Amino acid sequence: MFESEKPGKQGILTVHDAARLSVAPMMDWTDRHCRVFHRVLSRRALLYTEMVTAPAVIHGDRARLLGHDESEHPVALQLGGSDPKELAEATRIAAGFGYDEINLNVGCPSDRVQSGCFGAVLMQRPELVADCAAAMISESPVEVTVKCRIGVDDQIPEEVLPDFLEKVSAAGVRRFTIHARKAWLQGLSPKENRDIPPLDYPLVVRMKREFPQLDLSINGGITSLDQVQGFQAQGLDGVMLGRAAYHDPGGVLIEADRRIWGDDRRISRHDAVEAMRPYIVRHLQAGGRLHQITRHMLGLFHGQPGARGWRRVLSERAHAPDAGLDVLDAALAQVGGQAAA
Repeated sequence: MFESEKPGKQGILTVHDAARLSVAPMMDWTDRHCRVFHRVLSRRALLYTEMVTAPAVIHGDRARLLGHDESEHPVALQLGGSDPKELAEATRIAAGFGYDEINLNVGCPSDRVQSGCFGAVLMQRPELVADCAAAMISESPVEVTVKCRIGVDDQIPEEVLPDFLEKVSAAGVRRFTIHARKAWLQGLSPKENRDIPPLDYPLVVRMKREFPQLDLSINGGITSLDQVQGFQAQGLDGVMLGRAAYHDPGGVLIEADRRIWGDDRRISRHDAVEAMRPYIVRHLQAGGRLHQITRHMLGLFHGQPGARGWRRVLSERAHAPDAGLDVLDAALAQVGGQAAA
């Protein structure tokens, strides 16, 4: 990131303001390298980690699981779990790592999550979610939030969602991100659960009218900043982008600061590559591999001349043990870029 533009721990804006646009927690995608890259593109959007389970935080390699680059702020940690004591302990541990928000996952439909009785299956147990949230709040110096679905399986979202919001907000949660689809825990894979259940955007908009005291963001199937602004015009407090931010980051994140916050900053796709160079060099010098970073950059030139060549060079050559900035330069040449002097 350009040195003069680092938001720093205090952030250019509050985490509440940053949540006007956020990038969803996505397993195997939004790791620390991805978040550094996304921060180069947007100084203001709220970034989320991949989901980390509470037992992993308590018993695992905390530096690996929770460590992040200072440039990532504002950044939120997403925790998974269903045991209030475990979640409280994980929150206490995470507090030492300086996250700007701690989020509880009540939306992931994967089989592993179901077997652990957390994620979307918790939509069936709002009282337990309230207990978990209260326990987390008791140990957190920053805001605790919840990401949920509109319901699961045969639940009726129009009945389930307001009941869920009422019970969990009574525990002290004031900010929710709602994925506007049901999760089908039986019969659909996690991938299918991202596409097949129909979206019900009007229900989420209606929840904002019914719960004006809550900060509500919408998630699910949103692919453009036009949509983002449309939802905000309907009264929603924020919008969370998922796969669009990952597969077309140049198309949605580069313009986000200007369109969502009125920031006059300008950065091009080529500027973003140059801004990543110092971070890549540090990573390589520490023994890391180029592809660990560049795999998150494959979509940067999506829809631009030379995009296929950019992806091809990085996909074919960045995995090599000795791959360095020369590979990045070769990829950049495919889109009309010049190697750094």
